[in-house]
Amino acid sequence: MDPDKLVTLTGKDLAPRQLHRIAKGEAKVALAPEVKAVLLRDRAVVDRHVEAGEPVYGLTTGLGSKSTEALPREELAAFSLQTLRGRAQALGDPLTVSMARAVLVARLNGLCVGGSGASLAVAESLLACLNKAITPVIPQTGSVGASDLCVQAVMGLALTGEGEMFFEGDRLPAMEALERAGIEPLKLGPKDGLALCSSSAFSAGLAAMGQVSALRALRSTQVAAAMTMEGFRANASPLRVEALEARPQPGQIAAGEELRTLLNGSLLLEPGNARRLQDPLSIRCVAQTHGAVYATLDFLAATLDAELNGASDNPLLTEAGEMVSNGNFQTPLLGIALDSVARALAGLATASLARIARLLSPELSGLPRFLSLGSSGSAGFAPVIKPAEALLSEILHLANPAPLVNSASAEGVEDILTHTPLSALKLMQLLDKLDHLIAIELLVSVQAVELAKPQRIATGLVDVMFQIRGFSPPLETDRPLGREIETIVREMIAPGHLLEVAAS
Repeated sequence: MDPDKLVTLTGKDLAPRQLHRIAKGEAKVALAPEVKAVLLRDRAVVDRHVEAGEPVYGLTTGLGSKSTEALPREELAAFSLQTLRGRAQALGDPLTVSMARAVLVARLNGLCVGGSGASLAVAESLLACLNKAITPVIPQTGSVGASDLCVQAVMGLALTGEGEMFFEGDRLPAMEALERAGIEPLKLGPKDGLALCSSSAFSAGLAAMGQVSALRALRSTQVAAAMTMEGFRANASPLRVEALEARPQPGQIAAGEELRTLLNGSLLLEPGNARRLQDPLSIRCVAQTHGAVYATLDFLAATLDAELNGASDNPLLTEAGEMVSNGNFQTPLLGIALDSVARALAGLATASLARIARLLSPELSGLPRFLSLGSSGSAGFAPVIKPAEALLSEILHLANPAPLVNSASAEGVEDILTHTPLSALKLMQLLDKLDHLIAIELLVSVQAVELAKPQRIATGLVDVMFQIRGFSPPLETDRPLGREIETIVREMIAPGHLLEVAAS
């Protein structure tokens, strides 16, 4: 198999981009040779504790408020299935197939880390589902971020043949889907049920998808901002290295360097071509605004590295053969990182709307009012400000942090929550709104460039303009633009094609 289409999981070095490729069906999965030895070693520890009858949370005792109750040895395997059935209480709209696959990847890589005590069959079942493109139907609502029990229990139960799964475009009863895919239903042993549902894989998988999509959206906004600079004939001196290094806030130097690269070949980078000495802040401070997003994404990436390549199981098996009660399933830092990214993206979106408005104002842009090419009665792009403002309002709403509230769960045993899954899900929703706002800025800025008629613009932006005009011709007479905006999102922004064109 092409090595570019195979990701080998080790439990040590899974990156969000790799998880994203697997989740999108762009790569198959394999387990590193040493993983089997790790799983078998830990499973032997589980078997020893079962034989000895020692009290171990979730293995020989009940869960939550029933953790003090011992379980009969002959019921331990059945208790694994009962664990999933009792906790598969998620509800609401299902995750998309790619998002659900992200959860599977995160849980499988977590097993590869070691410490779960899951049987080898659990890892093999997850691996088979990923490689044969059969995906549990996982509702979105059910986790409060203190282990993703209820949503992952639905996932685990589907592997046994209960619940539903997506396969070949159909939503089927899990047993039927497994049969069609040629996969045997998973038979659970002691602790397997808990290993499937007691971890932060739901939060980590969705967060990784959000991280990759947020980075793509940021870079797409960089392209849109560069195009606006061309149409506005902006002063590019704020992008100079000397200026950015004078106060080297994290992210802004990288953002400025990328913008200079996007503007390569533009007259704006040559002295004497700026139209104004001081541009509006949405243009003048673009490196600072976008740099803040780069910095928060670096924060999220570091947090995700520990989350994806660490063990969030409770209890945790140590290399010394102990089973240790712990709190690694709690994800406060991941939630904070996700909310930080959302807040930074809200600032980016606010600046994007401001740039759109500046381009439509002849007093500031020096261009025809509303960038209209038609008669005096033409609305031009003026009405587009309304959906742009609506998008920004939704983005600002979604950028509010997830609530931190106490819990009444498990009779007070599970008394604090992180709501990290909410932070991950609302980030994904925010990014969809942002993609549409980026498309609007691109449409407006391309028309501004055409009206400004600069002698020369950046080489990559010429190609971007050509691609945009393939989906949306110049606005010469008033017409609905909604479908054209949606097409630009679907064909250029969401799949990353815009970035490829700009870099050509």
